[in-house]
Amino acid sequence: MVLKACQCWKMWQLDVNNVFIYGEIDKVIFMIQPPRYVSEDHPGYVCKLRKALYGLKQAPRAWYGKIAEYLQVCGYFATDSDSSLFIKKNGELHVLILLYVDDMIVTGNFEEEVATLRAELAIRFEMKDLSELHHFLGLEVERKESDILVSQKGYADQIVQRFDKREEKSSSTPLDVGVKLRRDEGRILPDLLVFRALVGSLIYLTITMSGIVYVVGRVSRYMTEPRKPQLMTAMSILKYVKSTSDMDLLYGRDTGFNLHGYTDADYEGDSDDWKSTSGYVFTCGSSGMSWCNKKQGSVSVTTMEAEYKASALAAREAIWLRRLVEDVHEEVHGLTLLRGDNESVLKLINNPVYHARTKYIEIEHHFIREKLLEESFVAGHVRSEDNIADIFTKLLSKRPFTRLRGLLGLISTSHFKGEC
Repeated sequence: MVLKACQCWKMWQLDVNNVFIYGEIDKVIFMIQPPRYVSEDHPGYVCKLRKALYGLKQAPRAWYGKIAEYLQVCGYFATDSDSSLFIKKNGELHVLILLYVDDMIVTGNFEEEVATLRAELAIRFEMKDLSELHHFLGLEVERKESDILVSQKGYADQIVQRFDKREEKSSSTPLDVGVKLRRDEGRILPDLLVFRALVGSLIYLTITMSGIVYVVGRVSRYMTEPRKPQLMTAMSILKYVKSTSDMDLLYGRDTGFNLHGYTDADYEGDSDDWKSTSGYVFTCGSSGMSWCNKKQGSVSVTTMEAEYKASALAAREAIWLRRLVEDVHEEVHGLTLLRGDNESVLKLINNPVYHARTKYIEIEHHFIREKLLEESFVAGHVRSEDNIADIFTKLLSKRPFTRLRGLLGLISTSHFKGEC
């Protein structure tokens, strides 16, 4: 949606009331009679469901089938890359619908068509028209001139108020360089729910706060049996969140769409099992649009192997992003450039017969060579200090961390002025 919103298209938000009751059941399902509504004549009977109810496992699928069928009648089709994204394109007309259970975002280049759609949906379903988009699933969206600012200020403030009982001081980085976490160090926490609630809240913050992705990924590995050092680490992240709550993701209006990727790996970064961490980020113009931090499934023997696995993971994302952009009919200029800072990996990717020293690597990672030959993307080198993906795989000191954070499009909006 950001791709189209940055063209200064207006976005509207709709909310369907009692969404699951519209779904129709396509299987035979019985339920006991509800309390206080038991039949006096047949108290031992059960009810056969004709429509979905809240709490039913089939309810979300039933609702999706109902709304997808209606939108198809209206001329919209679900994209292959994302089944929750519906598109209607007819000549110059271009309208998009993004569906998330009972919440919808509608945008398009013809406001008359959008208005007609909103009116038809209100007739078919009981819903709230929340006018132009400002808040969506905890995200705050604001337009400034031809730019769009996305943040989670309100959600971040709620987390700080809930968990920052000691009013911790602010911090310029999520965690100090050199901090190591181990599974068996420290005493087990008496109350596990506090730690789990805090980390779960921080995980949701990573939607916009890309600077905490790596450290949140680290502490989330200890949800089963958290100890005091992990809780102190989570509180350090909260200190950083408190000091950067005014930062927004800035998406500017660009003349063309260029997709660039960066990939990196932290070799044997986990102190418990010595597995490496993969990280990648894809930028749209001058801002990050997709990023990931993921622990690798097996121990890497060399740095090259760890980086190779990270590149393969990023290649999958690059292929999907290009398909998504093509689905919304936005032209991608040229091949996607996937950059890494390990020259050995680049040689391995570009040499499909270089198997002697890599035959122990899982076959699933070698598909990156095939996609390179198909020209799905092109691999390139970047200096380690310019690799934006570093922020997703390791702890950084203040200067490089602040620099890479800025390259991701995170800016302080305290003095940002102007309207569209």
